[in-house]
Amino acid sequence: MAHPKRRQSSTRRDKRRTHDKAIAKNIATCPTTGQPHLFHHAHWHEGKLYYKGRVVAEKEVAI
Repeated sequence: MAHPKRRQSSTRRDKRRTHDKAIAKNIATCPTTGQPHLFHHAHWHEGKLYYKGRVVAEKEVAI
């Protein structure tokens, strides 16, 4: 296995880690149902699949 020859400074380490942070997801509210959901994602509400405030699909009920 390869090992570093010299110790990496904390400044160089921290520069590399600047993008390794948790960010909160953006939450949107559906204009039709008022349900919170992720942006650009469809969501189910009362057996119907909504996307951009429109019904995209309905859940089929087994007989």
